[in-house]
Amino acid sequence: MAQTIRRGGKGVRRAAAARTTQKRVATARKQTGNIVGQAVRWLPFSDETLHRMLIFAIVGGVLGAVAIAADLAGVPGMAENEVAIIAGHAGFKVKRVEVRGVNRMNELAIYEKVLGQRDQVMSRLDLAALRTDLLTLPWVKDARVSRQLPDTLVVDVVERSPHAVLRDGKQFVLIDETGHTLEAVPSSRARGMLVLAGTGVESQVGALDKLLEAAPAIKTQVADAEWVGNRRWNLTFKTGQVLALPEGDDESAAALLSFARMDGVDRLLGGKVAAFDMRVADRIYLRIPGHAEAVVADAKAAAVARATHANGADGPARSTAVKTAAKGVTPHAAATAHD
Repeated sequence: MAQTIRRGGKGVRRAAAARTTQKRVATARKQTGNIVGQAVRWLPFSDETLHRMLIFAIVGGVLGAVAIAADLAGVPGMAENEVAIIAGHAGFKVKRVEVRGVNRMNELAIYEKVLGQRDQVMSRLDLAALRTDLLTLPWVKDARVSRQLPDTLVVDVVERSPHAVLRDGKQFVLIDETGHTLEAVPSSRARGMLVLAGTGVESQVGALDKLLEAAPAIKTQVADAEWVGNRRWNLTFKTGQVLALPEGDDESAAALLSFARMDGVDRLLGGKVAAFDMRVADRIYLRIPGHAEAVVADAKAAAVARATHANGADGPARSTAVKTAAKGVTPHAAATAHD
């Protein structure tokens, strides 16, 4: 009887190849497991802590995705609007404005900036934008805006201090120590303050202060300071006398200090000299009102005296010389004119 032989099983080669593949997979899994295990063992966490961190990361990711979806849907805006409505009904609106630190400036300028916030819900106030707006006021050096619940807005102001007066023609303007313009003032309000003049002088306020500090005794006597040609100073004292200083910071400071020493010895301020010129190194030139006219008058008187003394010898000719000398004309010129 015939026997049927089935050939459905694997061949020897195929079975060997399958066993080799299984060994390789097992070896790779074992190596991978060892690497991961070593990495986990290196971490300063226990298995339980690592498991919790993984759970928190998954939950945080889900919550973040929900928050992004809610923001795109406008949920936070609607919630903020509802909170503002509730706060407004509860009385958390701006009803009062309190301004602090104002001494010289007009408070109305601040209220004009702030009163636009009246009846605003406290939670909707943009304090940073309001502060920036206040800093545009000439007198405001710094400002702080805060809420005082339930209904008060507090504005703390740091004012600028007037340091000198800038004279531009007939107009007087207050400026601070940096040259920042504060406000125009009448001439009566400028009395007793240092008056500055000259093109670009507002940018030289700090340099002038440093110059005057070189001679403190003279500093209190200066009434006006003119910045001449954008290069040097003319100082006018309270006595009306003028001091012309040289160019250069060091040169002008040395000249002013030298003048202070001379004034301490000879009392130059308050004397007959109207102007002192120290623009030339190691020199000082003085201008005395009427001195030139006095010199001319003395010269004429001396000429008349000499002519009178010699008149007895020359008779009529000397008499003519005396008359012409008295008129300030030389005899030769008089003769020429007569001819």
